[in-house]
Amino acid sequence: MMGWRARLGFLVPPGNPTVEPEMMQLAPAGVSLHFSRLVATGSTGTPEGQEERNRSYLEHIGASTYLLAMVHPDVIVLAHTASSYSMSSQDEATLLAQLQASSQSRVITAAGSVLAALHHLNVRHIALATPYAEEISEQSKRYLTDHGLHVVGYGRLENVRNIYEETAERAYRLARRADTPEADAVFISGTGLPTLSVLSLLEDDLGKPVISSATAMMWNALRLAGVGQTIEGYGRLLNRH
Repeated sequence: MMGWRARLGFLVPPGNPTVEPEMMQLAPAGVSLHFSRLVATGSTGTPEGQEERNRSYLEHIGASTYLLAMVHPDVIVLAHTASSYSMSSQDEATLLAQLQASSQSRVITAAGSVLAALHHLNVRHIALATPYAEEISEQSKRYLTDHGLHVVGYGRLENVRNIYEETAERAYRLARRADTPEADAVFISGTGLPTLSVLSLLEDDLGKPVISSATAMMWNALRLAGVGQTIEGYGRLLNRH
């Protein structure tokens, strides 16, 4: 039986080439993965037009969730971190409740998964690394601050033409630049930025937890689906209960 252990669904931005391979890389045996695309038109992955795309994702998210719900996932993840940055906490909670009622699945967000992961790791002071334009990067700072975290380090990826053309090596350098001695952990935002291959290297070099949107949403989805297996090689979030 497909997904005999758990079925996980992911709502993915239309041009994002990163979520599927990274989630497949992380998924334990017996866990099946299912994907549906969010709706937006025009260019994808560019700093220009990102806010318009974010609004389109949320405007049409009901239809994308409806299609994904047909495979009956145990958990559905909005695999786009910046969508949450543009919503109030109340609006996000209302949206998730509506989607959960219509899909009959647990529905979570990448950003909410980051908050849960940081709480699990007892992190209060965070270094934030973002690949976004300045305005959305500022929204990400406010999101973390509004949820009780202290952003004590910050780095924004420069000269981004398209996030989907970026590399894990650039993510590594960005995280190193964002880190400060005061930070309990480093968070690399963005599901389109490839991160998996450098997370353990960063933890070795920085001596602290390093999480990305990818590891946070897989950790949270597995946890909520009742799959407690540890996953080695991608940082301490996934290799401890």
